[in-house]
Parts: sequence; structure tokens; C-alpha cells
Amino acid sequence: MSRRDDTKADPIYRNRLVNMLVNRILKHGKKSLAYQILYNAMMNIRRETKNNPLFILRQAIRQVTPNVTIETRRIGGSTYRVPTEIESTQGKALAIRWLLEASRKRPGRNIASKLSYELMDAAENSGNAIRKREETHRMAEANRAFAHLR
Repeated sequence: MSRRDDTKADPIYRNRLVNMLVNRILKHGKKSLAYQILYNAMMNIRRETKNNPLFILRQAIRQVTPNVTIETRRIGGSTYRVPTEIESTQGKALAIRWLLEASRKRPGRNIASKLSYELMDAAENSGNAIRKREETHRMAEANRAFAHLR
């Protein structure tokens, strides 16, 4: 029985969450470069916060993970944005995607430093990824009247 969330742990931190993040950083199949980017970001987090970077990473993903998402449903010629609850694995995947998207948009040259600062901001409940989660929750709240169309 093969499931999608049974990803292997990474070599240094022995953590599946780190591996999920590396697989999302991955571009053009260059996994060693993705590991290098993440490990540099983790070293930067350790240097800045004097804390365990794995703790900061977990906290950041926990803060960014949404409870609900918006699906677009087309019913009788009208389009409705329907709020739906999501599972924790899907929520984690969304959180990772939002964190990477926000870190890529940050000003600066080095992706590792941009990622580390976005993770630290998210752990402190600020930053663009947190704003994205709040915007999604706000949208779901606004469209709660259509929840019966699920």
C-alpha cells in the first residue's frame, strides 16, 4: 500500500517535513541544490534566533496551515465560491506552497536568506504567508452562506 504522504526523512534532520519542503523547493530536478538552499536557511535561522531551526520550521508551518479553503463550484450557470474544510496533510502542503511563494517574492538576492526570514516571520505569526492564510479564512467566512453547496 503506497500513500503519498509516506515521504522519506532527510539525511541531516531526519524529518519528513523538511523533505516535503525540499521537494517543493526543487526546480529542474536539482535536489542537491534544494537541500543546500534549505540547510543554509536552517543555519541562518539558528544564527539569528539561537533556537532549534526545526522547531521554528514546525511552528511556521503550524501557523500558516489553513483550516478551510475555497473551492469554486458551478451550479446552474452561476459560479459560487464554496468554503470547504481540508485535511491536515493538504493543509500542510498548502502552507509549504504559500511559504515558498512568499519567500520567493521577498526582496533580496539569496533564496536561502529569503526563506529563513519568511520562516522566522511565520513562526512569529506575521509575514506574507500568514496574510495569505488570513485572507483565505476571511474569504471562507464571507462565503459561509454557500457552505451547503458542498
